[in-house]
Amino acid sequence: MIKIWGRTDSSNVQKVLWCCGELGIDFERVDWGGKFGGNDEKAYREMNPNGLVPTLKDGDFILWESNSILRYLNAKYGAGRLLPSTPEGMANANRWMDWQLSTFNAAIVPLFWNLIRTPAEKRDPKVVQTALEKTTKAWQTVEEQLAKSRYLGGEEFSLGDIPLGVWAYRWFNLPTERPHFPNISSWYDRLKQRQPYQKHIMLPLS
Repeated sequence: MIKIWGRTDSSNVQKVLWCCGELGIDFERVDWGGKFGGNDEKAYREMNPNGLVPTLKDGDFILWESNSILRYLNAKYGAGRLLPSTPEGMANANRWMDWQLSTFNAAIVPLFWNLIRTPAEKRDPKVVQTALEKTTKAWQTVEEQLAKSRYLGGEEFSLGDIPLGVWAYRWFNLPTERPHFPNISSWYDRLKQRQPYQKHIMLPLS
């Protein structure tokens, strides 16, 4: 059975758990990282030199980096069904996965940390405002894409929706005012109807 190291409140771990749910993959998960610690243990660093979560072990194969894990699971256990079949469609879905890491995270992570993981008396309002503006700008890019298609990779749900879908739940539940993006709201409503999303993503923010 696949083994996954990582805590359930990690956005990157949640990506993998959601993907497993979509593909019907059984797995064993070990609480790891955050309050559970273990990141710097020698045995763990030998598997994952970054010391981050998640780490996946499938037989003798070990893999880290959440988006790479999604692609691996889809290829091995999903017969590729969570990516469009055409090269263009596949590239489009993969683009949004890469964009989440290269661009989107830098905007929203400071906002999340300040509003959720920083005590109110220690928050910096200027940091919050700047992060909110950057995150809003990033979501505008997503809004424009979703004006063209129901999902980020096209008309059907794909891996392209998972990395940003994890953050959509956080965005809509942050204790702050946010602009209304009708296309993102409709997309988010569709994600909320998926059982694996309900199980693995729609959890109390922490």
